[in-house]
Amino acid sequence: MSDEGGDTFGVGIGVTEAELRVVVRVPSEIDSGWTDPESFQGMVEELLWERLDREETLRAVAASTEPGETAMLGTVTLRPDGTVVDSSLTAP
Repeated sequence: MSDEGGDTFGVGIGVTEAELRVVVRVPSEIDSGWTDPESFQGMVEELLWERLDREETLRAVAASTEPGETAMLGTVTLRPDGTVVDSSLTAP
């Protein structure tokens, strides 16, 4: 992968009987600059809630997604330095 392009992560909300949880899907090949998995997960989650209203999004996911399923919200492309290259996040 190109250093200029960044890595694209899928973003969704996983639904269980008890909770809604942010899910970050990681590409099979990822830039070697990502040394800590929690760093990109945290960046993706922060970006998600900057772009979408948290309460409104979670309410929509809970109303439209069955337990055991994941509502995909789109993708985020990031570089290891935290630069956002692209995002396509939308609430369900």
